[in-house]
Amino acid sequence: MPKLATAVDSLFAEVRSSIENAHALGMYDPVTSLPNRLHFRSEADKMLAARAAATLAAMLFVDLDRFKNVNDSLGHARGDHLLIMVANRLRVVVTAEVGERPGQRPILARLAGDEFTIFFPEIETVADAERVARRIALAISEPFELSGHSIDIGASVGVAIGPDHGTTIETLMRAADIAMYQAKNNGGGRYCLFSEELAAEHQRKVDTEAALGEAVQRGEFLLALQPQLSLITGEIVGAEALLRWNHPREGMRAPATFIPIAEQTGIIGEVGDWVIAEVGSMLSEWQAQGIARRVSFNVSPRQLDRADFFQRLRAAFVQVDVPLSLIELEFTESAAMEVSETVLEEIAALRRDGATIAIDDFGTGYSNIARLRAMPLDRVKLDPSLIAEIETCEKARVVVQAVVQLIKGVGAEIVAEAVENVAQADILRAMGCDTIQGFIFAHPMFEEEFLNWTRNAERGRSRDVA
Repeated sequence: MPKLATAVDSLFAEVRSSIENAHALGMYDPVTSLPNRLHFRSEADKMLAARAAATLAAMLFVDLDRFKNVNDSLGHARGDHLLIMVANRLRVVVTAEVGERPGQRPILARLAGDEFTIFFPEIETVADAERVARRIALAISEPFELSGHSIDIGASVGVAIGPDHGTTIETLMRAADIAMYQAKNNGGGRYCLFSEELAAEHQRKVDTEAALGEAVQRGEFLLALQPQLSLITGEIVGAEALLRWNHPREGMRAPATFIPIAEQTGIIGEVGDWVIAEVGSMLSEWQAQGIARRVSFNVSPRQLDRADFFQRLRAAFVQVDVPLSLIELEFTESAAMEVSETVLEEIAALRRDGATIAIDDFGTGYSNIARLRAMPLDRVKLDPSLIAEIETCEKARVVVQAVVQLIKGVGAEIVAEAVENVAQADILRAMGCDTIQGFIFAHPMFEEEFLNWTRNAERGRSRDVA
């Protein structure tokens, strides 16, 4: 019997040990040994419930910037090693901040992927939480030495304060998450404190995402056309197709209110397909009426990520029997500088087949002169910010003149957008600008109004010439 009792005790001990190990594994992240999401929520709930009602608490949400690049280039094993190093730096920052004060110790956890969170059950002021967030952003901005590589990442930190921003762990985490995304949208490597304005903006973004998914199917998008005028001949040389969203509740929305969200979510691919199809259909109808007028439209960098983009683009215009000579593709300056050689070859092929290629918003990014010279290019569109003060500011005129000479040097025509008055147009003409568009002579119009306007403009010009 003693032997049997001993064996049973031993078996129970093994079972108990296995249960404890399983529980520990279920409560801690296997990579960093930090508490996992389940453990964090459980402990943070207890901390929040135990704190004095008048005490401030702080939730910090930390998301690494550019971590995916490490996984993609160096592999997941090294990515895990980097996460361990990040966790150690976070431990140092937290420990240095709270010291050994009883009742003040926060809980630091890895939630998932490259997301970490820290809950301070007691802080004295909001500034204390902001100080920690700044230190975290600074600590993670320092290079990491990883397997012979110097790795530069960063951290976007969102800060939420209880009870002002939430009275439960769930609401505080949601608020800190919203603030973190704002920090990331502001460029990363920084922190952001939650506010009700941020919450409203976030909700608007969520609503926009949901509505965008069905907007194409519901036929809510429209194209407005803004004429482009030659400063040399006075002729209408084309038009830019500008996207508008006729939202069922909010009315007409400009691209700036939804295009960035469409690009972030990937919906831009579907929206871009609609634009191409709509331009093709419109040009086909114009041809039937004896109208041959070039129309330009923007191409998002996200569209270029699709391997079949150029094939689909060509097919769309072949299907409606519209020659590529009637379209102009506009790429942003940053996209034009970053596209692959394969994409450049596809762009060059389009240009050989008649399409016009333009860089949009020139002057807002960084241009590689060698790439600019080598790019298949017809026209460069000056960003409105460049010409806004040319009639009143000598420095602005000097800058624009230098940009004009640069563009002329690579053999491209120059288009100035958002030209608002005759003084600006006269200065641009004297500088050598080829084409303008803007409220000086025409606002964006929907198709029927645009066609009527161009007919009247051509009749007026014919009378002037006669």
